[in-house]
Amino acid sequence: MPDPTVRRTGPTQRWTEEPFSLVRIVVGTIALLGTVLSAVLAIVTRDARMLELVGALWAVYGLTVGFLSGVLEPAIDGFFQLMANVGLMRAGGGYSGIETLAVRGHPQAAAEAYAERARNPAERVEATLRRAALLAGPLTQPETAAVELDGLRSHPLSGRDDFRVGLALVDLYDHHLDDPGRAMGELRRLIDRYPTASGARRLRAALSRLKSQRFDGTQPGS
Repeated sequence: MPDPTVRRTGPTQRWTEEPFSLVRIVVGTIALLGTVLSAVLAIVTRDARMLELVGALWAVYGLTVGFLSGVLEPAIDGFFQLMANVGLMRAGGGYSGIETLAVRGHPQAAAEAYAERARNPAERVEATLRRAALLAGPLTQPETAAVELDGLRSHPLSGRDDFRVGLALVDLYDHHLDDPGRAMGELRRLIDRYPTASGARRLRAALSRLKSQRFDGTQPGS
């Protein structure tokens, strides 16, 4: 039975949030059609050299996907993160003052300051993620952190922000709330919604680990 809390997305929305997925699909389709055509020509002309084209097509596909996933997407993510940080600094914002509070042993004051910053829609996700880290850590309130992170989804989120919130929830469920079932549910949601995102392979590995621990009856570190 499908989980009613998981938001399903259509192909159009997914391509909007992962613009390079359409490029991967197009290149993969061209490679597949080229493979079929080369095989047919090899059979008709009995020229095995036609099969060399298959290797060249899939080599181009591999290079394209590798470049998009390993170089271009991380570079774009880093650029937007840099621009976000620059925007905060220009607005007289930034979080260095709040971070100093936490480092000096005032996590409660820092958490309250993050809550205040989260009232600004432009900072809601970042400030709440930082507040959740304090709630789950030194303030030992992981349940509150999970509720606040999940509450972010009551507002529209970009694909990047939704992914970050999901990762934070997985960490909470797995390491702070001892709830592997909910951690696996969130991992499945992220994998289903962002199958080509950078780090998707690590998500699948984490899901496999949690499944193994659950079925074996083991816990991390046991």
